[in-house]
Amino acid sequence: MDILHLVDRLEELLNTSRPIPFTNNVVVDEDRMLDLIDQMRVAIPDEVKKAQKLLSERDRTLAQAQEEAARTLKIAREKHDSMLERDAIVESAKARADQIHEQAKLDAEATRREADEYVMEALTNLEIEMERSLNQVRNGLRALQHTQAARVSATRVPATSVSHPEDDPDTE
Repeated sequence: MDILHLVDRLEELLNTSRPIPFTNNVVVDEDRMLDLIDQMRVAIPDEVKKAQKLLSERDRTLAQAQEEAARTLKIAREKHDSMLERDAIVESAKARADQIHEQAKLDAEATRREADEYVMEALTNLEIEMERSLNQVRNGLRALQHTQAARVSATRVPATSVSHPEDDPDTE
């Protein structure tokens, strides 16, 4: 039987009992009262067992919930740590990529500078060689022009003014 039902019956027994005038006491049917008390004694262990069972189930459910919460929290922490680690790796990779990119720019600029210096030196040397060759050509042209001018002036001299040793009486 349900303990609350038995308590209700006990209350009903008291309410239906005869009051003793000028007191708060009542006359109760002893047999009915003892019967209800016996039923309560029998019912209480069942109620206590049910309550203990409910408490046990509640404790088990609470333990499962705490275990599940701990497991979920652990997974969340691991995920968080993993994401932090991944973010750190990504940031490190970005920093390294920026560093490599900057070094590549510096290397490219140095290579351009060296190439410009090499080309400038090669062109300057070529210019010097070409000027030397041009001076040689000019000197050769001048020499040819002098030679030609000398030939032309030798062929233009009048015949009377040119003396031949055989014609000269003093040379005999």
